[in-house]
Amino acid sequence: MTGRADLPCLVLLHSPLGTAADWGSLPHDLAERGAEVVVAEVTDDDRPPYASRYVARAALEIAAADPAGPLLLVASGAAGPLLPAIAAAQRAAHRAVAGYVLVDALVPQPGTPTRAELSAAQQHLDPPVRPPGFFTEPLPMTADWPDAPCGYLRTGDAYAHPARLAELRSWPVRHTAGRPLAEELLALAAEL
Repeated sequence: MTGRADLPCLVLLHSPLGTAADWGSLPHDLAERGAEVVVAEVTDDDRPPYASRYVARAALEIAAADPAGPLLLVASGAAGPLLPAIAAAQRAAHRAVAGYVLVDALVPQPGTPTRAELSAAQQHLDPPVRPPGFFTEPLPMTADWPDAPCGYLRTGDAYAHPARLAELRSWPVRHTAGRPLAEELLALAAEL
């Protein structure tokens, strides 16, 4: 589907601790509002190196969708810290990345912290539904991230601290406060 000319293609990246179904009706709601949407489904990151497998599968899913124009990478939960590596893969494939939105997500940090370190630093603990190595492997990071505008969208209080980190970085931050997620995401995308 060709989306609105004023918006980049929205690429939805679910948390590695969940599935694409966790987005619920969001892809449909965005498409109804005229957005071009790609939903990456990553199901084969179940063994080491977890993060690299997620990044590689997400890149393949994006390539298979062949989106038009620049991309707005939208990550939830534990996919947030993988945004720099996913963006690097897109730049290597000659796709422009117009920006990033983290939705109730951990914020990438410089260096190669682990998911456990990010969770501890950002006061959020994900349920241990993966082997311990999933939480302790160093995450990939690129030196030049962020290379495009970033925004943060939170739907509740569980991610208040990462949202505050985003504010400290002067990123626009929105809270859905009961409003439709699709509307808030599109409004945030328009701010970037």
